[in-house]
Amino acid sequence: MANDVINVEGMSCEHCVKAVTIAVSALPGVENVSVDLDGGKVSVTYDPALSALDAIKSEITEQGYDVVA
Repeated sequence: MANDVINVEGMSCEHCVKAVTIAVSALPGVENVSVDLDGGKVSVTYDPALSALDAIKSEITEQGYDVVA
């Protein structure tokens, strides 16, 4: 399992938290998603053999938020 923290801009409310959590959790191999709304961070525990980090970032972007390098 891998653990990564992704910096995300544009999240401002609990709806944002729920949208990101549900979308990322639906990816194969994702075990845990934790959104830090105030810090603008998404922590993800996942199996990189099933979902690459780029796929997780892409899913966040598809929800309308900006992934910051």
